Amino acid sequence: MDKFVFLRIFVLVSTTIFSFAKPNRSQFNVLDYGALPGTTEDSSQAFLRAWNDFCNTTTEDPVLTVPPGKTFLLNPVVFNGPCKPKHLTLRILGVIAAPSSPKTWSRFDPGRWLTFRGVTGLSIAGCGGFDGRGEGWWDQSCRDHQGLKLIHTYIEPQALSFQLCNNITLSNVHFINSPQVHVLIYGSSGIDIDSILIDSPGNSPNTDGIHIQAAQNISITNSIIGSGDDCVSIGDYTSNIRISDVECGPGHGISIGSLGKDGNVVQVENIHVTNVSFTNTTNGARIKTWQAGRGYVRDISYKNCKFDSVNYPIIIDQNYCLKGDACKEMKTGVHISNVTFDNFSGTSTTDVAISLNCSWAVGCTGIILQSIKLTSAMTGKRVTSSCTNAHGNAIGMVEPPSCLS
Repeated sequence: MDKFVFLRIFVLVSTTIFSFAKPNRSQFNVLDYGALPGTTEDSSQAFLRAWNDFCNTTTEDPVLTVPPGKTFLLNPVVFNGPCKPKHLTLRILGVIAAPSSPKTWSRFDPGRWLTFRGVTGLSIAGCGGFDGRGEGWWDQSCRDHQGLKLIHTYIEPQALSFQLCNNITLSNVHFINSPQVHVLIYGSSGIDIDSILIDSPGNSPNTDGIHIQAAQNISITNSIIGSGDDCVSIGDYTSNIRISDVECGPGHGISIGSLGKDGNVVQVENIHVTNVSFTNTTNGARIKTWQAGRGYVRDISYKNCKFDSVNYPIIIDQNYCLKGDACKEMKTGVHISNVTFDNFSGTSTTDVAISLNCSWAVGCTGIILQSIKLTSAMTGKRVTSSCTNAHGNAIGMVEPPSCLS
């Protein structure tokens, strides 16, 4: 046989074999790409290979599975989009675990663990979860160990981040012991979070449950969040956020802010929180801004909330300052307006159950207190309201009595 003919036949056969070896399919499993169960062998590259094929398949509705009954160790990784399918499903049936030592981050971005960037149409669901193994980070926290010589860096990793993503659903999975924020949503739109569990100790520093920044059209529903910081925190440039049917505790409540620390122009609006129970939290419904900030926080509602031994059930602090009362008064401020607290009941562990500490320079306006009944968690004690330059109306029964002007 002519050697050139033989070569052409060989290339044709090899190409055919290769195409069958890597078919364009709709089902993917990380085990098929070399992922190794356990917490000693790094499976990051195997997950990235699986993601690459999953993200680039031309079949519709592909599924990538992390199998049940197994734990996989992943170093910091970024799952990049855009992906070819319009709808994709990542099934988390096992557990994805972070490295246990902060030293591992010496060659990685210390601020991130698992990041989805530029992805659209992804559904993450399953009965598995994410173990941030954050104890090593908490032990070197700047907040709790000032002056400590850090192992690597003071920037603790956020567990799961969505950056520049659209139309994402996250449901049924659980998160435990993140080094810092458990779920970060940044620069994204159309993110729906439903029926998730977040569980970290109340004394774990900076472990917000969910943090939202520069994002729109976000919903958080039917979830249980316990952490060492805010159950949900809402940062700047956010709008159209809906939070409902959430159990919060331990933690610092559901907070808007802090905003305007560096004198930036704040733009936050249309934030609606309903049917939330707060248990043993430091705050309940909270808005906090720095005096240096400018701009607005407006059209906010907290409705149908219950409080069990919460330090400050209702709090607006327009003079937020890390130095307590040591920050001097300024002539700037973020305008907080059209805020409703409606149908609240439960107990406060402090004397001031309603604290509306607004700026003398830029007061709070359009504040509504409606159907409020807050009592002391301690038998025989009474609770009060405290207002500074807070303007609005009390509707129906308000206990303790309103101090709005």
